[in-house]
Amino acid sequence: MHWDRDQVFIIAEISANHQQDLSIAIETIRAAKKTGANAVKLQTYTADTITLDSDKNDFLIQQGTIWDGRKLYDLYQEAYTPWEWHEELFAVAKAEGLVCFSSPFDKTAVDLLESLNCPIYKIASFEITDIPLIEYTASKGKPMIISTGIAEREDIERALEACRKVGNNDITLLKCTSSYPAPIAEANMRLMQQFATDFNVKIGLSDHTLGITLPVVSVALGATVIEKHFILDRTLGGPDASFSLDVAEFTAMVTAVRDAEKSLGTATYELTEKQQSGKAFSRSLYVAEDIQAGEAFTEKNIRSVRPGFGMHPRFYNEILGEKAAQNLEKGSRFTHDAILDAE
Repeated sequence: MHWDRDQVFIIAEISANHQQDLSIAIETIRAAKKTGANAVKLQTYTADTITLDSDKNDFLIQQGTIWDGRKLYDLYQEAYTPWEWHEELFAVAKAEGLVCFSSPFDKTAVDLLESLNCPIYKIASFEITDIPLIEYTASKGKPMIISTGIAEREDIERALEACRKVGNNDITLLKCTSSYPAPIAEANMRLMQQFATDFNVKIGLSDHTLGITLPVVSVALGATVIEKHFILDRTLGGPDASFSLDVAEFTAMVTAVRDAEKSLGTATYELTEKQQSGKAFSRSLYVAEDIQAGEAFTEKNIRSVRPGFGMHPRFYNEILGEKAAQNLEKGSRFTHDAILDAE
């Protein structure tokens, strides 16, 4: 099944809602088909491709989220979808007549998904600052869906520039509030319409609220894509269970959205306090291995990872090959001061 551009494209985001059990993941895909969804979406990362296994304070979640007090590494170790499942999950979705695609979180994930003929790529909200990742993903020539949960206008412009730089203009921007669950009062749905005006892109919604009101509102405002977390049963638990819709709720949402196809905040790029704190989850540059003074920076010892306290990833390609001004410890934020002045 291909992406039908004549109707709102409804995506059931499976995320971590499989409890590391392949049979639950397969059952979830089959249930998504019965709800009327068009697609299921995976997330392709491991704890090691998305962050560092570090006990440093930077890597402890403390941004007022439902995951506070946990290490990033431990959360993603629990939440990731095993890579060896991907081929089977894509096959199950195809047999059900569903589009299956994923959010890659590094180049190796893109390469895996390319081997499975992934038809669409999604850039997660917290990865919108990872310009090298966006460029590499967009270079594959597939439709790009980009969430904007922690994005200021400049972040969106850079992400779009990265896509267009490699000749990819098939871009859908999703309005997203990166709170889990997200309060309806922070939805600012008028901003979704503004995306189309400001950036000449298709628009949609990535929704983390607990109900189905926002998806219906988004249709009235021109959404072409709606993404919502989906779980067989919230009693399964897991990192994303509390803000996921179960089978009955997702079915009701699909029905309401389809009926809306035959309410609103203000158009502002200012982030709320919660969204600002969420920027801690965006990518930045960190020391991935101990580095000696004078040693050259490489793709191995400097990485773009979560969290977002280090240097902006847009400087990544510029610093490769430069030399360290002093000894640098794994897990340290990478800053301009770390670069040896060649003059």
